[in-house]
Order: sequence, then structure tokens, then C-alpha cells
Amino acid sequence: MGSLKNYITGFGTGLWSLLIGMKVTIINLFRPKVTQQYPENRDTLVMFDRFRGELVMPHNANNEHKCTGCGICQTNCPNGTIIIKTKTETTEEGKSKKALDTYIYDLGKCTFCNLCVITCPSKAIEFSTKFENSVFTREKLVRTLNQEGSTLEKK
Repeated sequence: MGSLKNYITGFGTGLWSLLIGMKVTIINLFRPKVTQQYPENRDTLVMFDRFRGELVMPHNANNEHKCTGCGICQTNCPNGTIIIKTKTETTEEGKSKKALDTYIYDLGKCTFCNLCVITCPSKAIEFSTKFENSVFTREKLVRTLNQEGSTLEKK
């Protein structure tokens, strides 16, 4: 008699669990769909502002950037994604000043941790929402962020 009671209790518990699961399924069946049909909706697809796609260095209309070449982003990068090459320039007053020569970013190594953007004192770099980065060779993921002939933005 005791095993029949355990069987019926177990069956009732299982049936109740199944009904709760079916309730969730039926509720979600009638909710509006949020799935994006990605290659087909490429023109209307909008990424969230918080999405971290790839690192970029914005330049203004005069081909000027805000990067001073201090190297803080390179130091704080946990896996060596950023390499900054600087050069020494002489100002009009005769003082030597460090300036950015090349800003190299390896997207293939990046963990998108945002430490470089957070610690940049001049807010010279940011993450864009671009996400289509499929390539056949890793060498194509290494990018130079400062544009050819760009200079430091004058304040």
C-alpha cells in the first residue's frame, strides 16, 4: 500500500511540474517575437549603445585626434592588444614633446574588457558598435587606429 501511495504522489508531482512548464511555454508562445533575422535585416539593425564592437579613435574634420601617446591604455590592457609607438617632436619654443606616431590595435586578442577606454585620460578611444569582423586571416584583425597624417587636437 505504501509503494502505491508513493507512486501516485510521484506521478502527481511530475504532472504538476509538467503543467507549470507548459504554462511557461504557452505564455511565451503568444508574446511578441524579439529575434533579429540577422543578415536579412542588416539595413535596419540597431545595436545597443553599450555594445562593445571594436576599438576606434575618433578624428575630427581636420584629421585631428585626442591621443597624447601617454601609453596608459597599453599598460592597462591585460593581454597586449594595444601597442603605442611614439615619436619626439620639437615645439616652436624649442621644447621636445612626445607625440603619437602609430596606435596599433589587435582585434583578435581583445577581450573587450573596456579597461583601455576607462583609463584613457584624454578620452581619445572608444568602442564602436560595429560587429562584422569575420576575416580569413588574423593579420587582417590588426589595425592602425590613427589615420595617415593625423595630429593631436589643439585645445
